[in-house]
Amino acid sequence: MHYISQEKYNELKKEFENLKNIKIPDIAKKIDEARQQGDLSENAEYHAAREEMAWAKGREIEIGQILENSEIIEYDKNSKVVQVGSKIVVEKDKEKREYEIVGPQEADPLNGKISNESPLGNIFLGKKKGDSVELKLANGSQKFKILTVN
Repeated sequence: MHYISQEKYNELKKEFENLKNIKIPDIAKKIDEARQQGDLSENAEYHAAREEMAWAKGREIEIGQILENSEIIEYDKNSKVVQVGSKIVVEKDKEKREYEIVGPQEADPLNGKISNESPLGNIFLGKKKGDSVELKLANGSQKFKILTVN
């Protein structure tokens, strides 16, 4: 089971519906039109449409599985404990960093969104403001102090 925000769920649902109801039928039409042109062995439009269809159907299956196996985050904003959906400010080596704990589908480390399943995200879960945590790595460890939990 993976955690996902309502916003991400809605975004994936919209993409799924678009693939199912618009994109895949449009591609099927392209394939049919290309077939009517005759010799398929040298028909670039036909082969391109078939590749596009394979990608679209694969993505439709992938999104369907994500939607089926995800649980929408029910984030308690009054909680003082770090959980999926929390925004935290931590201090590491006298430098402040801001993170949002998200499910793996929404992880974007460059923008401060870290997965609850990542080693870094996981060490913060269940901790409170003022707690210190240590992330052990192969080449040493990193220490963080939680300054705020929102």
